[in-house]
Amino acid sequence: MTAEIFFVLALAATAVILFVAEIFPVDLVALMVMSTLLVSRIISPEEGISGFSNMATVTVGAMFVLSAGLYKTGALNFIGVYLAKVGKRNFWVALIAMMLTIGGISAFVNNTAAVAIFMPIVLSVARDTKVSPSKLLMPLSFASMFGGVCTLIGTSTNILVDSIAVRHDQPPFEMFEFSRLGLIIFIAGVLYMMLIGVRLIPSTRASGDLTKEFGMGDYLTEIILLPKAKSIGRSLGSSPLIQDLDIDVLEVFRGGRRLLLPAPGIILQEYDVLRVRCNVEKIQALQEREGIAIKAEIEWRDADLESAQAVLVEAVVAPNSMLEGKSLKTIRFRHRFGATALAIRHRGEIMHENLETTSLRAGDALLIEVKRDHMEQLKQHPAFVFISEVELPEFRKRKIIPALVIIFSVVTTAATGFLPIVVSAVVGSVLLVLTGSITLEEAYEAIEWKVIFLLAGVLTLGIALEKTGAALLLSNILVSGVGQWGPTALLSAIFFLTMMLTNVMSNNATAALLAPIAIVTAESTGLSPRPFLMAVMFAASLSFMSPVGYQTNTLIYGPGQYRFSDFVRVGTPLNILFWVLSTWLIPVFWPF
Repeated sequence: MTAEIFFVLALAATAVILFVAEIFPVDLVALMVMSTLLVSRIISPEEGISGFSNMATVTVGAMFVLSAGLYKTGALNFIGVYLAKVGKRNFWVALIAMMLTIGGISAFVNNTAAVAIFMPIVLSVARDTKVSPSKLLMPLSFASMFGGVCTLIGTSTNILVDSIAVRHDQPPFEMFEFSRLGLIIFIAGVLYMMLIGVRLIPSTRASGDLTKEFGMGDYLTEIILLPKAKSIGRSLGSSPLIQDLDIDVLEVFRGGRRLLLPAPGIILQEYDVLRVRCNVEKIQALQEREGIAIKAEIEWRDADLESAQAVLVEAVVAPNSMLEGKSLKTIRFRHRFGATALAIRHRGEIMHENLETTSLRAGDALLIEVKRDHMEQLKQHPAFVFISEVELPEFRKRKIIPALVIIFSVVTTAATGFLPIVVSAVVGSVLLVLTGSITLEEAYEAIEWKVIFLLAGVLTLGIALEKTGAALLLSNILVSGVGQWGPTALLSAIFFLTMMLTNVMSNNATAALLAPIAIVTAESTGLSPRPFLMAVMFAASLSFMSPVGYQTNTLIYGPGQYRFSDFVRVGTPLNILFWVLSTWLIPVFWPF
């Protein structure tokens, strides 16, 4: 082992630890790795920035735009409305229709966007069929992954591994080259969820008022300022109530008027009624204060917090959004959106205190009271995925047909080999803008830049692994360990290693690390790299045992009120099933 190999392996191990621990955002970790490799001169400047011009990076960026084009025209929502009508008849009908629909869509559209659009629809179906939404949300996420492995553009991981294969002088993958095994996995996955999986999912969430679901009963009260109250004549922000007890005033009722989310400068008056959010201990402290009267205990419902001026909604922090790692105070949430967070469901626990300073993570569900005239601004912001049924935005319905024609043309030209996928995707994105299906500003906003920078960064690590010989060293260790049992055992080991790693860190990062090792392993043993690359591609996209291994799982984590153990219980048999199927069928479809 040379010094360079040791350095690169140590850097790769550090990157994996940082990816798993989520101490820093994954895209920042990838850029840190790239910077370290450049400063150490292990890779040249040209190699260091090559990830930004890589075919996979450009193609994935274009696919974000194509998916956004379908959303902006309302094409996906039209399908969702039809699904809702079908699903109201029966839970099992709803389950099978939903899984088949989302799986089919995810084969051609970014599955995170598709799941985000279908989540409110699924919750509506759950209410109509009187079942826990948790029984539908996990199948929704899993089915989107089933569909994603059926085509080249079904997931960014497929596109990434394809570009790595081309860089190693391997023939590019065809659009539907994955479809035979992908459809088998899709059918097996749907059958598993119908027969076994859904029965293992706990009924964690009841379909009822959001105030009850978020346990707001002990954290909301109304107080009356009597003539002797020390806060009278003081501004809200400087009043003893705020300074001493640090309570959150949601509304002020004064002379028949309702002041929603009052500004700190408002002057408090006699007999003002303040609706406040605070814990039981602070409520007890309020009772002991002179000049403060607490209204009789109220059985809070959503209707009590909603009015002509305000609405109560549930929203989820979107994966790769600007909110990740930040607090509500940092982004000035109340001032920026005219809204206040009443509670946060954070990693399975409901939080009612220190909301302003809590570091948010993807999948956190927020209970929000927002002014109706600010609702559109909040709804349009890409950082949030709305779970509550809110008024749908205005879609460009006249552009549905042009958008569908463009998407169909992108798939067809790439499938027939008339144009490379990167060319057809970029041209398709341009045509969506030219036809007015999406504006240029919306196209820029649709691109998840965190994913782009993650891809660009981890691709350089793959280059360093190959250039220094670290990939060959790891390959030799793998071959010496399991190679004696034949190529099938070797393939199975690579699939298992990829599957386990992608459950705890980014699937793209996993694929970028292991695809070069898979190629070197095949070449060192005189075998075709194709089946080994397929093992990496399928395993990296099938992450069911963790809520953090894949973005769609992260998205449903909070709204479904799941625990980490729920994914382990439901997802482990599914991952084992696909491991066995892939070990058996990959050599059949792609011989060694």
